[in-house]
Amino acid sequence: MSTDKNQLIVNAFAMHSPGCLNPGLFRYPADKGANCKDIKHWIPLEQKLEKAKFHAIFFADILANLGPTIPTAAQFPINDPLYSIPAMAAATQSIGFGLTASTTYDSPYALARRFSTIDHLSNGRIGWNIVTSYLDSAARNFGLDTHIEHDER
Repeated sequence: MSTDKNQLIVNAFAMHSPGCLNPGLFRYPADKGANCKDIKHWIPLEQKLEKAKFHAIFFADILANLGPTIPTAAQFPINDPLYSIPAMAAATQSIGFGLTASTTYDSPYALARRFSTIDHLSNGRIGWNIVTSYLDSAARNFGLDTHIEHDER
């Protein structure tokens, strides 16, 4: 009989926005989404997740999609989650942090430098969801008329 046990890896999902993927959630009386811009909102959440033995929290990110998001406050406004990771890492011991960052609209050196810095500050607890983005609205936010073609990205 094998003594090896299958280990379940449990991650939380979040966005640095008021409504994440829940349009209209801001109308719920107990909703705390508006606190997404306050680090005091995120640190206790990280501590609870760590105490509950979660392995990581994943912060999805999107560079643009303003049309449908503004009326519902879903994914808008959205902060860059990278900058909250050092504070959350300092307040926890073991939980990991994953986040999305696009290689299409950031120079490789700048992106690598930011992630390397966070990797050091968090003692290796950062993970990168590498994407190339997919929305024309992201391209417009970076001064382009249309999104860069798939194969070129």
